[in-house]
Order: sequence, then C-alpha cells, then structure tokens
Amino acid sequence: MTAALRNYLIITGNYWAFTITDGAIRMLVVLHFYQMGYSPFAIAMLFVFYEVFGIVTNFVGGWLGARIGLNRTMQMGTALQIAALLMLTVPNPLLTVGYVMAAQALSGIAKDLNKMSAKAGVKLVAGASDEQLFTWVAWITGSKNALKGIGFFVGAALLSIIGFQGANLALALLLVVGFTATLTLPSGLGAMKVKAKFSGLFAQEPAINWLAAARLFLFGARDVWFVVALPVYLVSIGWDFEWVGAYLALWVVGYGIVQASAPALLRGRKRPIGAHTALLWSLILIATPLLIWAGLVADFEPGWVVTLGLAIFGAVFAINSAVHSYLILNYSSMDKAAMNVGFYYAANAGGRLLGTILSGYAYQTIGFEGCLLISAGFIVLAAGFTYGMSRHLRTSVNPAY
Repeated sequence: MTAALRNYLIITGNYWAFTITDGAIRMLVVLHFYQMGYSPFAIAMLFVFYEVFGIVTNFVGGWLGARIGLNRTMQMGTALQIAALLMLTVPNPLLTVGYVMAAQALSGIAKDLNKMSAKAGVKLVAGASDEQLFTWVAWITGSKNALKGIGFFVGAALLSIIGFQGANLALALLLVVGFTATLTLPSGLGAMKVKAKFSGLFAQEPAINWLAAARLFLFGARDVWFVVALPVYLVSIGWDFEWVGAYLALWVVGYGIVQASAPALLRGRKRPIGAHTALLWSLILIATPLLIWAGLVADFEPGWVVTLGLAIFGAVFAINSAVHSYLILNYSSMDKAAMNVGFYYAANAGGRLLGTILSGYAYQTIGFEGCLLISAGFIVLAAGFTYGMSRHLRTSVNPAY
C-alpha cells in the first residue's frame, strides 16, 4: 500500500465515522424535538448556529489548515463533535433551545473543520492526475453522503431503541475510534511553507468566486425543502418516525452512490469535465422540484409523488455536487488548496443556513409546495453563476472550462 493510498484511507475512514454521527444527530434533533411539541420553524432555528458557525469555520479553517496542517484541523473537528454529542446526553429538562443551539454550534464548527480537512487532504494525497483526483474526490464525497443516509436511519433507530441521550453517547464512542486513527497522519499535512496570511482567506481567482456563489444557491435549493419541511411533511401525511428515517436514509445512500459513480457515469465525454458540465446538470436540475410541485398541485398521491420526485432530484443533484467538488480542487493550486476549499465550503454552509431557515419558515407559512418553488428559483440562480464561471474561463488565459 502506497503512503498516498494509506493516508487517503485514514482520511476517508475518519470522515465516514464523523458523517454517520452528523446524519444521526440531525435526525435525532428533528424527530426528538418534534415529538416534544416544537413547531417546524422552532426546530429549524435549532440548527441556525450549526450553519452560522460552519460559515465562520470554513473561512478560518482553511487559513488554519494552511498554517498548522490539515491533520491537526481534522483532529480538532473530531474532538469538538465528541464534545457536542456528550452535551446532548443531559436529561430532557436541561435541553433548552439555547443549550441545544450551543451544542449545534460546536457540531457545526466540528463538521466543517473535518470536511474542509478531508476534501483538501484528498487534493494533496491524490497527486497530479486529474483522473485520480476526480475519482478519489467523488468516492470520498459519495461514500460520505451514503453514510450520512445511514446516519439518518441510525439516528431514528437509536431514538426508538435507547432514547435521545443514549443515542448521543453511542455516537460519541464511535468517533473516538476515528480520532485515534487520525493520529497516524503525517504531521503538517497541507501546511504552506510560507505562513498563510489572514488576508488570503478571500479567494482571488474569479473562477473560485463564481463557483462558490453557484454552490451557495445549489445547496440552498436542496435544504429549503429537505432539512425540516420534508421530514415534517412526511410525518404529517401519516408516516412513522422509523419510516421517515429509513426513507431519508435510503435516499441519501442512493444519492451518495450516484455521486461516487459520477466519474464512471460521465466517462466517454469528448470534452474533459469542466464548468460546462456543471452548467448542463444545473439546467437539468431546475425541472425536478417543478415536477414534484406539479404532481402535488394536481393532487396525485403525495407519498408517491415525493418518493419518485426526490429520487430523480437526488440523482441529478448528486452529479452536480460531484462535479462542483472536483472543480474546486482542480481550479486550486496545491499551496492554496486548503484556503480555497475553506472559502468554497463557507459558501456551501451559507447555502445550508439560508435553506435551513427558509425550510422551517416557508413550510409553516406557504407549505411544502412553496418550498419546492423556492428551490427551483435557487437552482436558476446557481445555473446563472455557473454560466458566469464558464464564460470567464472561456475568455481567460487558462480556458479549462
């Protein structure tokens, strides 16, 4: 086993363990607090600090990783997630809104430190091969999302079997294993030879800025109906918690499989993967929430409309996301990989924050169908920014579009 493959497997393994806890804690909080009588908007607000601190963490985390090494930022993220899980093991009377928001803030910092470290780490261990980079980043991203889906199911199942507090304790113990494995990563992985300046947090390359803007609205389009509106809607039409958790788990697993398979699915194209690829799949994605909306308005059976529509949305979205994840690394130089990835995932977290808040508020005010229309509008904006990136690259001295 080469050193590069060994390091890739350690990074991926820790990311897998972390991802299971991330999916599980999301499902635990949504279902447990809905069961306690919280409104959809109140549940959405529990995740606000998770997303806000994720934005800040990505900005600062990329700079920090470039200074102290991605191995250290990954370890910091894993340790903080263990602390966040342990915070939620207190008795129910202590689980106030402010307390849970504080725990989610820690979890948001942890998640984005870990994510930034893993994605930028892949750039460093994959070497100069574009094909290997696309394959490895698609695999780590796709497998991560598949395991996040399993995390949804694990969270719902543990809630039913051992309760909220017991579930969080079990998840914390799982992460101890991942943390131990990261201690064997090379010291100073990804640290710049010349110490990174804080002013370098903001990406200077126009292509990175266009891609980050597209990423913000792409993930806002997903989360505006997926985070709070969808599980609450499914419960409202008669689904049990276990069925909701199992369905969302199955969806995210399928989404992850498609994402991991993106290099194979896109193989054989005459042109290499570039901005034009992201634009094409963004345009296709626009139709999917509109088709679900039309099916619900036409009063077709809602369970089937949502089930089939979400499957199509997930497949197209997965290819979009895989191409984005490759482009941010492909457009980044080795020495700026951590900082550019941090900037890019700050936009990703911004999209999740926007989508999460709107998911609860829009569902409560204009219903599930309204969330779908907002989603379609966000995808139009994402496609517009992707077109701007493609146009810039066509006219630049490096026409890698």
